[in-house]
This record gives sequence, structure tokens and C-alpha cells, in this order.
Amino acid sequence: MAAGTKPTLPWNVRFSLSVLSAVSDFCRRSNGTINRRLFNVVDRKLPPNANPVNGVISSDVTVDATRNLWFRCFVPSSAISSAAASLPVVVFFHGGAFAFMSAASIPYDALCRIFCSSYNAVVISVNYRLSPEHRLPSQYDDGFDVIKFLDQNQNGAVLPRVADVTKCFLAGDSAGANLAHHVAVRVCKEGLRIVKVIGLVSIQPFFGGEERTKSEMELKRDPLISLDRSDWHWKAFLPNGSNRDHESVNVSGPNKLDISGLDYPNTLVFTGGFDPLLDWQRRYYEWLRESEKKAELIDFPNAVHAFYLFPELPQTSQFISHVKDFITKQINK
Repeated sequence: MAAGTKPTLPWNVRFSLSVLSAVSDFCRRSNGTINRRLFNVVDRKLPPNANPVNGVISSDVTVDATRNLWFRCFVPSSAISSAAASLPVVVFFHGGAFAFMSAASIPYDALCRIFCSSYNAVVISVNYRLSPEHRLPSQYDDGFDVIKFLDQNQNGAVLPRVADVTKCFLAGDSAGANLAHHVAVRVCKEGLRIVKVIGLVSIQPFFGGEERTKSEMELKRDPLISLDRSDWHWKAFLPNGSNRDHESVNVSGPNKLDISGLDYPNTLVFTGGFDPLLDWQRRYYEWLRESEKKAELIDFPNAVHAFYLFPELPQTSQFISHVKDFITKQINK
């Protein structure tokens, strides 16, 4: 990151990020609510597809209809007919500042298909409740309840038999990476019968605090992330009366949890040099290391927030390759 410089982005990427930012800004009302109907105009969604698309089939599984908690399951079509296949399971939590997007949103459906085919894994994309209609801890409860649901429904009950939940990874981008972290902590504290989480992929996690960091101040004109947007979303997410040094936001700050005694999974953290959240993400990585957890940081100096949603960007293929190497390494340990 160099002060005063701008990332080089194709016009279509810059246009997409600008439109998404403008619409989300317009949808956030001053009274702390969101105009869902308007946002859904740009947040186009896809149904699951039982026919192979780029070698991947998908289906939706309901966990709790009363809170619209479900997940989309992506499976390599080549593995369905193989009785001997044993595939890792990647539980993915989408981004959107806890307030936008879903597992059916076109960018996340596409991303999870890429994950599924690239990693030869069963990918579970979780559709959790959104703020401000549902505040903390709704999202964390939903995330953990999906893991418990997988733990309690084995032998092909909800996942194909090729899915090996003893080789389970948590992953998430932005707010989803925040969610993945807190689900990982809860898994460590409460335990599971069969599911074994052996790795965590944290993609440009959405963390923050009361302090204004150097990256937040220098990159305040980011096409997707700004101080005003972040502040609005934290206020919409946190319980009334809480500030941004809450343990859910500032995980390495004054109210941080002690995870030193937990069997926290090995973690791969991705950052981008043009992401205003960069300093918070680095602190998260450093806190994991200080807590004596195994963690690796991979930085893309020229990447903006959410770069991985655009296959045409050169960093995206590198990102996919790094995650594949990480998954392979954890499985073969």
C-alpha cells in the first residue's frame, strides 16, 4: 500500500464495485434499517442446479425453516458415481457486512462452484440471518448450528456419502471470515461428535475497533469499504450500547478472548494492500501467532477488498492456488 496511489482495476471490475457500493449506500436508511426490496434488484440470485455446471452440481438443504437457515451444497459431479471417493468438506460463510448477500447470490454461487471444482471438495455455503433485522449473536448461532446439523446427520442423511466431515474446513470472506473465526472458537469450546475442523481460511476478514488505523485513513476512498459504511454496519450488527471494541469486532483488542488453551484450527489469512481493513487483518494474524496458533499470512499488495469475486483479476487464480495448497497440506498432515 502506498499513500496516494490507486489500484489498477479493469473498468468492469471498478464499475461493478462502484454500482454495488452506490446501491448499498442508497439502501441503508438513516433510521438504521435497510431497503431490502431495492437491494434485491441488484442482488440477483440463482436456484440450485442438479445438472452439472462446470462439473459441479448443487442442492439446497434446510436446517431451520423458522429462521430461514439453510445451506447450498456443491458437489463435484465426477464424485457422485464413485463409491471410493472421500472428499473434504468446506463450510463457507459469505461476506456482505453481515447485512447483504446470500448463499444464492450470483457472485457467491459462482465462487463456491470454483472452490468445489478447484479443491475437489464438497462445499457448504451457509445462508445465515442478516442484520439489522437480526443482530449479534444470530449470525454466529446460525453458523455453529449448521456445523452441529452436519455433526448430527451422517451416513448420507444430508450430505452425499463422498463427503468426509472428519476433514472439515471453515472459510469465509469479509464478514463471513469474522463469522468463521467465531464459529471456530465455539467449536473449540463446545466440541463435536464426528465433524473435525482441521483448517480455517480467512479471506480479508471484517474486523475493526474504535481506533482509526493507518490503512483506514489512507484508503478511505476504497470503492467498497469506507469508514462511514463500516461504522454503520457495526452499529447495525452489535447489541445496542456496544462499541467497536466489542470482542466480536476487535478480536485482538481490549476485550479479546483468551484462545491460547483452545485447539484452534490452523489458519490461512488473506489480505490486500488496497483494503482499508488491512491493519485489522494483520492484527488478527499477529494475535493468532501470539496465542500460539499456527497461522500463515498471504498478502496481495495490489488487491482491493473482494478481489477474489472477479476471476479476471490475476490475484484470483493465485488465491485459489494458495487455498488448494493449504487444504492439501492440512489433509496430509
